[in-house]
Amino acid sequence: MSQKSLARWIKGILLGFAAFGIIFCICAIYFGVIPLFGRDIFYEDKSYVFTPWMFFLLITATPCYIFLVMGWKIAVNIENDRSFSVENANYLKKMAYLALGDTIFFALGNIVFLILNLSHPVMLLGSLVIDFLGVSVSVGCAALSHLVQKATEIQTENELTI
Repeated sequence: MSQKSLARWIKGILLGFAAFGIIFCICAIYFGVIPLFGRDIFYEDKSYVFTPWMFFLLITATPCYIFLVMGWKIAVNIENDRSFSVENANYLKKMAYLALGDTIFFALGNIVFLILNLSHPVMLLGSLVIDFLGVSVSVGCAALSHLVQKATEIQTENELTI
């Protein structure tokens, strides 16, 4: 697979994630599709819980778009044959911190909602899946950052060798 086709695949996947997120947010805010389904999840006497949860989920989506923008910049660097660069290593490191920060915010928000009686313990347990995925993405980005940094050092050494 060539650099350009790999970059096209990465960009396509990133656009797919962005489109799905935008559709989710538009449905949640403007059309009320998600609120119609979501209100059924909560008990009749706890329908007041739904709106804070929707705003919380929309707030936690913001770092995800910053993550996608950084991924796009990495794809552009790959397309321009700069796969192993300090710039990509730095983007991956920032993405790792961003994913970890968003995961911690999401976990703490769930705990606060539980303390304020705006959640149910089962929802907290269910959110552990999302927390696990966030930590996994963070660790993956950190590992890739380290590997790209090492590859950059090796590439620089090879360029200096005659």
